[in-house]
Amino acid sequence: MVVKKEAKGTAAGRKSAKKAAFSLRAPDAQSVQLAGDFNSWDPSVNPLKKYAKGVWKINLNLSPGRYEYRFLVDGQWQNDPQCSEHVANPFGEENCLLIVD
Repeated sequence: MVVKKEAKGTAAGRKSAKKAAFSLRAPDAQSVQLAGDFNSWDPSVNPLKKYAKGVWKINLNLSPGRYEYRFLVDGQWQNDPQCSEHVANPFGEENCLLIVD
């Protein structure tokens, strides 16, 4: 997970969105989708694209805030192995936590 500040200008006092780069290595997967607070937990909104060596990627512009998310890999929920912060979810598992400053 990589978060970078967007280069676009903003109005005074308004915080700008930042590019959040999500990636997951899953060479045998047929589909990888991203779901979280930023898309109302709808995995169909943010499918990842498969690149070389089985790495799936997507970039999103996210406003500053706290976001929980997970990957849906071939219909199975999976956490981001690059994420070190987690929070419990109501299903007895954990969601990844991303803080965008």
